[in-house]
Amino acid sequence: MKPRIRLVKAGAPQASTLEADYEAITLAEQAHRAMRRDIIAGALPAGQPLRLESLKARYGISFSPLREALNRLQSEQLVVSTTSRGFRVAPFSEEEMWDAIETRIVIECEALRRSLARGDDVWEATLMDAFRALVTATEQHAEQAPDPTSPADEQLEECHYAFHRSLLAACGSKWLLELSAKLYAQTERYRRPSLQDGKYWSRERDVALEHRQLVDAAVARDANQAAGLLARHYRETGRAVKKVLALNAERPVA
Repeated sequence: MKPRIRLVKAGAPQASTLEADYEAITLAEQAHRAMRRDIIAGALPAGQPLRLESLKARYGISFSPLREALNRLQSEQLVVSTTSRGFRVAPFSEEEMWDAIETRIVIECEALRRSLARGDDVWEATLMDAFRALVTATEQHAEQAPDPTSPADEQLEECHYAFHRSLLAACGSKWLLELSAKLYAQTERYRRPSLQDGKYWSRERDVALEHRQLVDAAVARDANQAAGLLARHYRETGRAVKKVLALNAERPVA
């Protein structure tokens, strides 16, 4: 029997090369997701330097995927870089926070109006499931000390994001949803670390009720009411975070 001859097209990448490229892409995506999560949660605080040696030790990922992830985070404005100082987490700015909040309101109120106009029974059922999951996660989390990096907090925040995402899910616009996701990251990186401060939770504000009112308006297909409630919900959060930022600015540095 004649041996088989494997013909390789000139210029075609070998399997090992493809596998190496795939692994690099996968590692870069892993690094991006992990750092993005930690920036939003406050585990990597605003202004913190992001040195490759420290990141390699933290995430167990080599320099090349880490650099790619950092460049991607920079394009998302979660990370900044200078020639002299390298990469660092984007600093906090009250002006920037309000800019992100108000832009998010513009984008999401439009997406919400479209979603309410287009949403069918399946969309409504998904919204109600997301709301119930958020209520359950909130109740389970209520007795625990605030820690934005704990599994319980991560579960709660996943439910919180899923709820807000489900409100907009039927809008029919990929761009509106993509812009919403980017603005979510920008606003959450202010809100999440603020949860560590007990003063964030004002007794005068009932966040669970705000979510309930949003659901009721959405199910009733009252677009004006729902959009107004959503805008107020985000602005109330911004005002609470502003108080925490002010308190932190007044505290002496240890």
